[in-house]
Amino acid sequence: QVMAADPLAQVMMLVPEINLTPQLEERVRQRFASLGDAAIVSMHSGMTPAQRLNSWLSAHTGQARLVLGTRLAVLASVPHLKLIVVDEEHDPSYKQQEGARYSARDLAVYRGRLQSAQVILGSATPSLESWHHSRTPVDEQDSPRYVRLSMPSRIGQGSLPQLRRVDMGKQPRRTLVSAPLLAAMRERLGRGEQVLVLLNRRGYAPVLHCTSCGWKSECPHCSAFRVFHKSDRSLRCHHCSLTQAVPRACPSCGNQDIGALGHGTEKIEEHLAELLHDQQRPDGSPLRIARIDADSTRGKGELVRQLAQVHDGDVDVLVGTQMVAKGHDFRRVTLVAALNPDGALFSADFRAPERLFALLSQAAGRAGRDADLSATNGCEMWVQTFHPAHPLFECLKHHDVSGFAEQQLSERKQAGLPPFSFQALLRAEARTQEGAQAFLNAARELGQQWLSSQSLAVTVYPAVPMGLQRVANVERAQMLLESHSRPALQQFLSHWQPVLQGLRDQHKSVIRWAIDVDPLVI
Repeated sequence: QVMAADPLAQVMMLVPEINLTPQLEERVRQRFASLGDAAIVSMHSGMTPAQRLNSWLSAHTGQARLVLGTRLAVLASVPHLKLIVVDEEHDPSYKQQEGARYSARDLAVYRGRLQSAQVILGSATPSLESWHHSRTPVDEQDSPRYVRLSMPSRIGQGSLPQLRRVDMGKQPRRTLVSAPLLAAMRERLGRGEQVLVLLNRRGYAPVLHCTSCGWKSECPHCSAFRVFHKSDRSLRCHHCSLTQAVPRACPSCGNQDIGALGHGTEKIEEHLAELLHDQQRPDGSPLRIARIDADSTRGKGELVRQLAQVHDGDVDVLVGTQMVAKGHDFRRVTLVAALNPDGALFSADFRAPERLFALLSQAAGRAGRDADLSATNGCEMWVQTFHPAHPLFECLKHHDVSGFAEQQLSERKQAGLPPFSFQALLRAEARTQEGAQAFLNAARELGQQWLSSQSLAVTVYPAVPMGLQRVANVERAQMLLESHSRPALQQFLSHWQPVLQGLRDQHKSVIRWAIDVDPLVI
């Protein structure tokens, strides 16, 4: 409607990750074929600089009517912008975590206001900030900042998946795939349907350890463990990329009995191949199990190729991380299984339950997308958990996004957490942890001195090491700032930033510092 009403109108459509761009572009080109190929361009970091430049120029000159892309596309020059669509607006990938730290979703809203363009934030599991902005204010005199539009049923009238929980406390120890889940998978596979298994941890095992002396595969450069990758018999740090061959014996005591602790997608792929070795397709051909994660899709075009195999029905069981849990239209997937989601239930990060609910809901949404198939055989979401009665799973069972959001917002309001307060983080990296914290504590002292002369309610907490304290031999620390007034926080940061510039010259061990407003990870 926007482009039909105005021959110059341009539309921007954002997706959170690169792997969703080809699918979106294909659908948009089919739907708007009458515009011509030149009227639709994509922008993302997977393109060459020359390709991005051509897309940018097409948008800038108005030749491109539809601009598709990831978060960087929100910065494109689109002079006749009339509509911005942010798909999966809840996704943390919209936040740039390095360099210029910005939220593409929030920037889209701001840009829509500047250019008088409409903005649509789309999600089956809206972020709590967006949900809060669409609530009717308590005094009911003001209108909500956002207008909430609901789609209570699936497109195509497909049925929603039924949640089934497996209490892992009642299963044999070290069970990876429970007997009830395995039986359900066999039933689905026997009918020629597809199964998606979600485990948000790549590699074979997160750590190797010695049963004799207790040695573990710690990274010498990071405060993290090197992950065991069985495919190439390597220990790989997922933070600094240090890669070494698996030792033949314990480097500490020489014991040859080195074992793997925990499990990742590689191990699940191998384990399912063992459990389903006798399972066949309806036509008698052998079952095909595939894995899609950041390791299996490193090669150029590999992700597109593997996704095409799933869409074409060449894959029966797909094991993957969160990269396959959102946005993909797998027509024959009727069962989705989440193997180990409990870690986020009791995390110190107050956003962890929100992210888990979104991930599981998005994963469940991959099941039953073919209305005819789901009407005949139904669709299921299986969750293996040690806490089956947790309120999060109760909301997931009833697809109760509203109930979960209101419960979480109630808890956050009591604790004074966002969106009922506003936060910023000052992060510092230095050669020593003491140097990083000394810089932050000096900044805190100067900040509090200035605040004492102002009537600004801003709390500056003491410096602490970051959760991942050391990366690539660089020590990291952070300091939290919080206020119930965004203008007050912004005023303080405006004063503080030049102070930090000067303070940096006095602390030679500090490598760099950065301010992150509205941080997603604390």
